[in-house]
Amino acid sequence: MYDRILVPTDGSPEVERALEYAFDLARSHDATVRALYVVNVTGYSGLPMETALEGISDALHEEGRAAVERAAALAPDGVTVETDVLEGSPSHAIVEAADPGECDLIVMGTHGRGGIDRLLLGSVAERVVRRASVPVLTVQVDSDEVDERPNEQRLTVE
Repeated sequence: MYDRILVPTDGSPEVERALEYAFDLARSHDATVRALYVVNVTGYSGLPMETALEGISDALHEEGRAAVERAAALAPDGVTVETDVLEGSPSHAIVEAADPGECDLIVMGTHGRGGIDRLLLGSVAERVVRRASVPVLTVQVDSDEVDERPNEQRLTVE
């Protein structure tokens, strides 16, 4: 059913929960996991000094390499992990990396923000779910926060 599973990571410890799901699915389906970090340089394009931008870009690429290497190090025995660092808008790069010939499933964390936070910050996961041509499994990565928001409705699938 699944041969290649894409897992976007931002390098945060919370993403480990999404990785656990991906690794379990990979083990069950004998699939390869592709850990992906997207360097979002679009927010730095207005900087006046080109050398400053290069320094920022280098630092962000190094952060990305560390993030995908950490994801690979967390993989259990028997699960193959490929790593990749791309540049661009995170949601666009994830959707492009999830081309149906290259990927069968995207497993990604979501912080479950609502209200004004979601309006102001947006949701990479939401944009990926809307645009991806392959299935997307979203994993709540900060479940303690969800329990503290009793007025928000959650859909659970059993």
